[in-house]
Amino acid sequence: MSILESIHELKESRHAIILAHNYTEGPVQDVADFVGDSLELSRKAAACQAPVIVFCGVRFMAETAKILSPNSIVLHPAPDSGCLMADMVNAAAINAYRQKHPNTIVVAYINTTAETKTAVDICCTSGNAEKVIASIPADKSILFLPDGNLGRNIAAKLNRPMEFWPGCCPIHDGVTTETIHQAKLQHPDAEIIVHPECRPEVVAMADTALSTGGMLTHVKESGCSEFIIGTEAGILHRMRQENPQKQFYPLSPTPICHDMKKVTLESILSCLQNLEPRVELDEETIRLARRPIDAMLQI
Repeated sequence: MSILESIHELKESRHAIILAHNYTEGPVQDVADFVGDSLELSRKAAACQAPVIVFCGVRFMAETAKILSPNSIVLHPAPDSGCLMADMVNAAAINAYRQKHPNTIVVAYINTTAETKTAVDICCTSGNAEKVIASIPADKSILFLPDGNLGRNIAAKLNRPMEFWPGCCPIHDGVTTETIHQAKLQHPDAEIIVHPECRPEVVAMADTALSTGGMLTHVKESGCSEFIIGTEAGILHRMRQENPQKQFYPLSPTPICHDMKKVTLESILSCLQNLEPRVELDEETIRLARRPIDAMLQI
């Protein structure tokens, strides 16, 4: 029996669902029941009610699935796959900030640990950050964390003053204006799409800045036939599958998140065979971390 056949057989017998992020390897995306961005995966985890969820992504995403589906067994095939940006902030640092700024609304990007989420008011993703910020009364001060680039891009778009945590996604922060310039020279007819975690000056050079889910929708609907994609290279797999008549060009150097690539078919199979490793969170962490996620999902 092949590894794919074994995965499908075990998935059926375990009544499991496999969720994968757009940045995972192509074969992992192909075996998943659902592939999406952070917002889409959050909604799917909350709605699926599966007894077993195999979450293919980095650790904070698997934690979010457990927060939203506490009665499910959530399996994470790559428990050592962290996120450098998520590790740039913690609950203790947020609570120290609150002591000095007690009336500030703390908005946390979904790219944060469960522990960090327990200390914030509302979460957002790159796909809904604009709506979340717009929902906060204009007379309220806002601290946006941990991604300063995303915060600044949203603040500029909404003309909304905010404070920004000194964090970033090293993958997207590494995209420079020169990178975009060189890509445009090589593909002058291509539309440039970047992720809003990129620096503001990079976003300003692009035709549009979108979440990965937004990118996938945009390239389907666009009349353009060529695209320069300014985000992690894993998304190119799905773009090419869904739009075989269009051309997609990665940046050079190509943005790669090695933590996202740690999930493999072999590790998925092992999870389903052993029902390990599991994401374990205590009840109080789940209760406190769910509040800002629920607040986001209501918008």
